[in-house]
Amino acid sequence: MTTTQEKREQSVASALKEISHIATLPEVTLKIIDLVEDPSSSAQDLHEVISNDPALCSRILKVVNSSFYGLPGQIASINRAIVMLGLNAVKNIAIAASLAKLFRGGELTPFFSAKELWDHSNAVAIASKMISDRLGMGLGDEAYLAGLIHDIGIMVEMQYDRSTLIDAIDRCGADSSGKPSVSLLDTEEEVFGANHQDFGKGLCEKWKFPAPFVAAAGYHHNPTEAPSEAKKIVYIVHAADVIASMIDGGFKLDNPEPKIHQEVIDDLDLTEAMIKDLVVKLVEALNEETV
Repeated sequence: MTTTQEKREQSVASALKEISHIATLPEVTLKIIDLVEDPSSSAQDLHEVISNDPALCSRILKVVNSSFYGLPGQIASINRAIVMLGLNAVKNIAIAASLAKLFRGGELTPFFSAKELWDHSNAVAIASKMISDRLGMGLGDEAYLAGLIHDIGIMVEMQYDRSTLIDAIDRCGADSSGKPSVSLLDTEEEVFGANHQDFGKGLCEKWKFPAPFVAAAGYHHNPTEAPSEAKKIVYIVHAADVIASMIDGGFKLDNPEPKIHQEVIDDLDLTEAMIKDLVVKLVEALNEETV
């Protein structure tokens, strides 16, 4: 192991040890994950767990009735929502609701707040599902969750050492539009000895997330280095991350020059017209969410 790699792993281990409060998902979410991973579970089993969490119930009903899923008519029953969405989609909504609570903490600098990071993560999740659906890959639910958690490493940094993260952000030298002169990845390396991909990968491993999610958090900026079995999801999230940074007000600190890796474009058969259309559709979906 190189000294750099050793230092990286030490930084991640120290951070995860310090932030025990973020390193565990809420009990109801863990129960839902266990149920969905158990092939003998039914929609009724899931309903019994979810019905004890009114906030989660309303979130599921809001999602199932949104145009994002395009289902006919209004659905008012949680049982029917679970059947219509499928167990995996419900699991993703539960994890999303849990993560939303972590992404709180106000403004750190004029160019960064926890809410802005959550908005970006949500945009990447939606764009990831759009890419999967557009290409008929059948990975919509998985892509959505991978997009949602891809920048969780920045939350680890924020919880672990807020002032050091502020230093990293300041060193980016962002202009009034939020575009940096130096990538956040580089400044994180300078001040933490590791970047948010390393911290995100470490947290996802600690949460025992499936390999594609660990890879999405750990390789979304250098997708070609991802393990081959997880490359497809990482490629989708990488493309979605760049597309989300192209929209007006999009998070740009770690994407100074938004550009999808050529190998990803080739592998996913993305055209320039398709990318432009995805940007437009993403803005529409995000506007609808805020209505």
